[in-house]
Amino acid sequence: MRAVVFTSEGTLALEERETPTPGYKEILIKTAAVGICGTDAHVFDGEFEGTVFPLVPGHEATGVIVALGEGVNGRVFDFKVGEHVAINPSTTCGECEFCLNGHQNLCRFWNGLGVVASDGASQEYFVAPAGNVYKLKPDTDLYEAALIEPLACAIRGWDVLPRRLGDHVLVYGAGTMGLLMAQLARKAGASTVTIVDVNELRLETAKECGVEFRYTTPDDAERDKWDVVIDCTGNIGAIEDGLTRVKPAGFFQDFGVAPADRTAQFSPFRVYRDEISIVGTMAVLNSFGRAVELFEAGAINATAMISHSFTLDDYAVALEMFRRGEGRKLQIRPHDSESRVLR
Repeated sequence: MRAVVFTSEGTLALEERETPTPGYKEILIKTAAVGICGTDAHVFDGEFEGTVFPLVPGHEATGVIVALGEGVNGRVFDFKVGEHVAINPSTTCGECEFCLNGHQNLCRFWNGLGVVASDGASQEYFVAPAGNVYKLKPDTDLYEAALIEPLACAIRGWDVLPRRLGDHVLVYGAGTMGLLMAQLARKAGASTVTIVDVNELRLETAKECGVEFRYTTPDDAERDKWDVVIDCTGNIGAIEDGLTRVKPAGFFQDFGVAPADRTAQFSPFRVYRDEISIVGTMAVLNSFGRAVELFEAGAINATAMISHSFTLDDYAVALEMFRRGEGRKLQIRPHDSESRVLR
């Protein structure tokens, strides 16, 4: 089978490999689609903590069950060959202080398929622990369902926010995560949702996704302060600006991934005086199953969010296109024979 491999920091190759064999309580999956996101770029550049090369990237994945390892079915699991599935890529030790206290996403030995030390789904077939595999309905679109993993991250983001009825929400960035956070805002009780992005094409996608207020700068918005401000860019300038837009007693969420060595300036006095809460959010925590249910219930406009599909041969092209901020969600579809513009 063919696989994209990050052979070392900043270097990738397309390799021929043996199809993996599922081990104890593992499932072999034929990859349908895998999304490219900012984490993949950080991993490729050697910026993600703990990454071990060589590594097959790809953590936003769906596929079809091909084979079951020993011990998969029994008291807990009930999988069948041919079933359509989505994959939670996060694996944890289950033994450290944070796992035992219910914060598995902060596990000191956290591992992500395609992120740290286990191969991901940018290959024709991959294996995943049975506990990380979630069944999909037979009529669920396998390509669009690759958005379930980022949706699970967005749900975790809202889990640590107040979700007060009537709040006014501002989101920085109309990429995948910004669009997901904005679409979930109404379901979390928001009265209004505003999104800002310098890319006007992405704002058009936000319109398709039902986001009512869309601007290239918050200075043009319908208000100057919001109850909840969420940064989904990781851009230091956006973060610093966003912190000034929070109403007294409001919340600022640092959702986007900034470079680890960068710092942002803010007014500690204003945080004190106006009781501003600043919260972070990391990956997925008890939210993947909810993401499957919300996705299959039509909670997000997945069709509007996916713009391009690429073959394994064009992975480097897709990664560079992502870096340029072009398109919407970009996907790798390992069994396709040609890359396509979908929207």
